[in-house]
Amino acid sequence: AGLQIDEETGPRTACLMGSALNGTDAFRIAMDHYVNQGSLKVSPYLLPNLCANLPSGKAGMLLGFTGPIFSPQGACASGNHAVGIGARMIRDGDCDFVIAGGAEACIIPEIIHGFENMNATIKVLPGDRAAEDPAQASRPFSIDRKGFVLSEGAGALVLAADEMVDRYGLTPRAEVLGTGWTSDSYHFTRPNPDTVIRAVREAIADAGLDPDDVQYVNAHGTSTPRGDSMEIDCLKQVFGSHLNHLPVTSNKSQLGHSLGATAAIEAALSIEAMNRGMILPTVNHIPDPEFDGVDVVPNAVRKASYEIFLSNAFGFGGTNCCVVFRGV
Repeated sequence: AGLQIDEETGPRTACLMGSALNGTDAFRIAMDHYVNQGSLKVSPYLLPNLCANLPSGKAGMLLGFTGPIFSPQGACASGNHAVGIGARMIRDGDCDFVIAGGAEACIIPEIIHGFENMNATIKVLPGDRAAEDPAQASRPFSIDRKGFVLSEGAGALVLAADEMVDRYGLTPRAEVLGTGWTSDSYHFTRPNPDTVIRAVREAIADAGLDPDDVQYVNAHGTSTPRGDSMEIDCLKQVFGSHLNHLPVTSNKSQLGHSLGATAAIEAALSIEAMNRGMILPTVNHIPDPEFDGVDVVPNAVRKASYEIFLSNAFGFGGTNCCVVFRGV
């Protein structure tokens, strides 16, 4: 982003790095050492590494900023929560800059099997197209979608107050225009369509827009049969006939689902794509008649000029956070 952390900017820089399952990798290593090597081999850094604020804290140790740090715990919506909260912190004068995003290191056996046993992740059986080509396992909005592909990653956006952009010679790429967040009061894992719809509508209203003003939707799009259907049904309720002219794509078709990091990664990708005049596709797509009329930008990048997009993120425990961005 070009922001230099120094004596002037450091105290006014905050960091919000969300994570759905922070520290599970460290805990597994500690348990393995405890069982096989004894209690003295449990790392003295185990407990700090289980603290959800540690990704933000470690970033501060490396970069030297001393503004507020914490971790928005919004499951798979954590990255969007970080962006929404960070924008409000700047608006309210708590800081001038926010490093907002998410990080996840979740590829450990217990987590893999937990998702597998709840039928959330894909089981690749003989005859499935992913059996020969694993890159086809994640296929949001496709007729043969069978669950998401778990992945790891991290991503962050650097947010800045308007006046700081000019003062420090930064190059703005997008504006956080509106945020909508709700909770489901419904089920551990199944989303509540009513509150998802409300989150989308509140994000658009907070941006001061009408639904017809949105030009692209970066969908949550996990590649689960129920989740993808629910999201499209909710978009139909919000956008009506406008959905027939509204591209809706899922980056998880290319990157899998990195839980608490995914919303931040997808926001960064969407902003970069918008600035390059393109929409990233939903790859591995085989049409599903259930979604007839929905433009998922199948399989290939599309050149397009637009400046307003909606980013959806929903998480276990019934947490929803949607953010509207505008190009600058």
